Amino acid sequence: MRTSTPPLKDPLDLLDVSSALTAEEREIQRTVARFLSDHVRPHIGEWFEAGRFPRELVPELGRLGLLGMHLEGYGCAGVNAVGYGLACMELEAADSGLRSFASVQGSLSMYSIRAYGSEEQKQEWLPRLAAGEAIGCFGLTEPDHGSDPAAMRTRAVRDGGDWILNGSKMWITNGSIADVATVWAGTEDGVRGFLVPSGTPGFTAQDIKQKMSLRASVTSGLSFDDVRLPASAQLPEATGLRAPLSCLGEARFGIIFGALGAARDSLQSALAYADSRTQFGRPISGFQLTQKKLADMALSLNSGMLLALHLGRLKEQGRIRPEQVSAGKLNNVREAIAIARECRTILGANGISLEYPPLRHANNLESVLTYEGTSEIHTLVVGQALTGQSAYR
Repeated sequence: MRTSTPPLKDPLDLLDVSSALTAEEREIQRTVARFLSDHVRPHIGEWFEAGRFPRELVPELGRLGLLGMHLEGYGCAGVNAVGYGLACMELEAADSGLRSFASVQGSLSMYSIRAYGSEEQKQEWLPRLAAGEAIGCFGLTEPDHGSDPAAMRTRAVRDGGDWILNGSKMWITNGSIADVATVWAGTEDGVRGFLVPSGTPGFTAQDIKQKMSLRASVTSGLSFDDVRLPASAQLPEATGLRAPLSCLGEARFGIIFGALGAARDSLQSALAYADSRTQFGRPISGFQLTQKKLADMALSLNSGMLLALHLGRLKEQGRIRPEQVSAGKLNNVREAIAIARECRTILGANGISLEYPPLRHANNLESVLTYEGTSEIHTLVVGQALTGQSAYR
């Protein structure tokens, strides 16, 4: 005799993950989820198909306190690491493009200014960026130098009291809509960071078209042709490549949680579909092969969430190490993309439609798999931690 029990409302309820969260963290998660349910989910399929980023939502994200929310002062919310991670998870559950925007705005653009800028630079930019009144981007990756930023060709040379900047950057989220770019360049004293406002003569941005991933996101190439910058444009506390890499570490932490949002949304969609789709006289959720897929994915999702929470608590204690962030990004993105792809199979032919999210999430996660350090690089970071031997330097 077949029996049935009420299904779980959330696949993360399998291990009661929410019991490990504080009341404030749960409220952050609920608030972000409600906003996205009202303002993003009804439209995201259209935006993805049209290749349009909803720029009109940026001030709303600022009013919610989501931009630079883990930073202190200058109009930033100052929430803890797990609260920030949960917000990233909800943003990416709607679409990776939205989480990418928030990550670049807060963990790359704003963090670079907060950590390495002068007081004048902080006062000028951080309150506006936090409010969504201005947009920032982060220029490190170059057309020929992604995983090896030390080989960057962009250069800044002194000319009297000014700097002259030449070079190019590639795959820059927010590039063409940014009001200010944090740009990293080689100098006679090593790698340095500069704030380059949009409209500066010689600075141009071109959108990258024909993307099959992150379509509801702006991705650009940046060019610098004899861009003259005052001495005050330099980030005074940024010395060497360690500065931009520390910014990437902040963004990678958000991805550890964010990727799970895409996985959870895919799994919820597959669970609902499997319960409503009838074949051979009963819902496909009652078939053993389907349940094996669902069970395996739920275990991967919950394991990834426990990993993310552990790393979040380490970060709050100031104890997190770069190789731990790499381990989290490597594992959770890898598992998330596998979940999204498997969910597509449960939806059958309907899985290729934008009416359902799994294939959109899978496409987006192809970019997440690559940016902020490829899976290969993070594998080697973990390998070096285990063996003490560097395989890529």
